[in-house]
Amino acid sequence: MEDDRYYNRLLKGDQGALKRALYKSMGFTDEALGKPLIAIVNSYTNATPGHYNLNQLCEQVQKGIESAGGTAMVFGTIAPCDGIAEGHDGMRYVLPSRDLIASSVECMVRAHRFDGMVLLGSCDKIVPGMLMAAARINIPSVFLNGGPMHPAVYKDKHYDGNIVTEAVGWKQRGKITQEEFEYIENIAEPCAGSCAMLGTANTMGCLAEVMGMSLPGSGTVPAVLSRRLSLAYESGRAVMELVHRGVCARDIMTEEAFCNGITALMGMGGSTNAIMHLQAIHREAGLGELSLAVFDEYSRKVPQVSSVYPASPYDMVDFYEAGGVGALLKELQGYLYENAATVSGKTVGEILKQTRPTRRREVIRTADQPFNSNGGVAVLTGNLAPLGSVVKPAAIPSHMMHFEGRARVFGSEQEAIDAILSGDVKEQSVVVLRYEGPKGGPGMPEMYRPMKSLEGMGLSESCALITDGRFSGSNRGCFVGHISPEAFEGGLLAAVEDGDRIVIDIPERSLTLDVPENELQERLRHWRAPEKQIEPGYLETYRRISKSAAQGAVVE
Repeated sequence: MEDDRYYNRLLKGDQGALKRALYKSMGFTDEALGKPLIAIVNSYTNATPGHYNLNQLCEQVQKGIESAGGTAMVFGTIAPCDGIAEGHDGMRYVLPSRDLIASSVECMVRAHRFDGMVLLGSCDKIVPGMLMAAARINIPSVFLNGGPMHPAVYKDKHYDGNIVTEAVGWKQRGKITQEEFEYIENIAEPCAGSCAMLGTANTMGCLAEVMGMSLPGSGTVPAVLSRRLSLAYESGRAVMELVHRGVCARDIMTEEAFCNGITALMGMGGSTNAIMHLQAIHREAGLGELSLAVFDEYSRKVPQVSSVYPASPYDMVDFYEAGGVGALLKELQGYLYENAATVSGKTVGEILKQTRPTRRREVIRTADQPFNSNGGVAVLTGNLAPLGSVVKPAAIPSHMMHFEGRARVFGSEQEAIDAILSGDVKEQSVVVLRYEGPKGGPGMPEMYRPMKSLEGMGLSESCALITDGRFSGSNRGCFVGHISPEAFEGGLLAAVEDGDRIVIDIPERSLTLDVPENELQERLRHWRAPEKQIEPGYLETYRRISKSAAQGAVVE
């Protein structure tokens, strides 16, 4: 006998005949169409390494769904690669793609009225875009990421693919030959998967697990391991259990789940981009605005108990071998809402009872002997960022936690890179990169290459970089991003001039432009927003509808 709770109602009766016929044209039978219809949202592409293995995972998810009594139907969405978009106008499209991904999933799922979905994705904006879609649509949903890449090995040391960008500076300084540079290029990205560091892709994959939207262990299993395939099969079965129990995404993504996610972000020192993604997902879950003040509160009380590249020599495979998300949460147990639900059917507390402590204390420490007594991500305010800015203390050398320097001001990423690589930026400079926010960019591109250029030129421990743009999760050094209000909207960043004294004080959570107030007001009185030529199309729309970085750069 059919169970009316789960049957796709669009297919019933005479009014469903045409729809059934359309599905039958592709080989679906009456039996298959009488079962719950489960979407597999597969962002596979062979243009992005983090997504290259997703078709394999998709096959296993489909088997899991069908073994549990469902019918799987697959569709795709876009998946731009940050690394390929870096350093040119393509990077301006990456953050805006997050909202396109969420909306494309919404359009397909609501048009077809699927009974549940499994979301397969990887990389920086695809993971949050899919979680936003799950929160918005609110049907039974499971997320599965593609898994981290194995690291490159160069001179007995592990690196992620960003070794190539650093090698540009090494070559510029004569530290390596052209032949060695080519060798580094060829070994930098050894296999499919999301980049081997704790960047935004892997941070968000871990947070999806912490927040209960992925099965235990899903966040860190490397892309090339067979366990990733079995997790895909189990994810297919798990979504069917959610469908039968009537458990939807918002039953999992509760306020307690977000609190756990913020705790984990602080405890592992993840990507600063995760702040704006959590803000966006929180909003889609119907929970309202998630203030930067909340992140600041957690940053002050949650210790950083794990340290992964770029904050340390240990990469994502090391983190996986150390026990991954489970071992991390084991050490943060006193800060968690253990009653929070997960797609496994168990609560966070029940999972942790079955979780072993870490086997590698050099990667994951205890809460009473942490790497840092405060969280690995922090929020700074001050006259330069009255609405807030974000920084990653986990990746900042200890001697730069308080940094004072003279401003070197640039209106574009390329201007800054040219000056850095030509030797025109000196020690004790604060590189100021403005007009790169959500509206000014537009698209809030990552300032990855300028930071890596400082590193390659040997300046990353004697210069800082501040911007209203974003940073890659792979960056290390003294950098401050997401400065709000952004310069394009008349924020004080627009008034900074070469030679101005800037003070970055992370223990005091402050970012200060040390210029008399009357002079600043005079500068702003004469300021006009620059005209930036952009290609006609989506970026024009994004500029009109995007909100401040302090609000997650969401669109409305």
